[in-house]
Amino acid sequence: MVLLTKKYFTRDEANQLLPYVREELAFLQEAKRRFYKLYQEREQIRRKQPASEKELFDVECRLEFMEMEAQMHISSLIGKGIQVKDIDIGLFDFPAIIDGEEVLLCWRAGEDSITYYHGLHDGFSGRKRID
Repeated sequence: MVLLTKKYFTRDEANQLLPYVREELAFLQEAKRRFYKLYQEREQIRRKQPASEKELFDVECRLEFMEMEAQMHISSLIGKGIQVKDIDIGLFDFPAIIDGEEVLLCWRAGEDSITYYHGLHDGFSGRKRID
């Protein structure tokens, strides 16, 4: 039996991971755009009469591959202890301990560094500035 221990980040550790997080976010956002475009293409193929089974199969295989590829990137982030909250706005949390309390360091795309945190159940709207 393998026991997994929860990863906690210092603010510096989380900030050091931001270049990696930004790179993964860029990949995931682009993958989502490409996926949506290909999904629309699949829907057009389905509406054709008669629909080309081979063409439909090829597109569905590509969609499935894209989904697996994106999941691998998300799993890589999660494997490092990073919580992926929202790909569209680029929202990520890093478990941490502040003043003896378990919290989540919170980073949103566009922010230079991690300057906010929130309680485990507060969410983005409960963000507080790190002193």
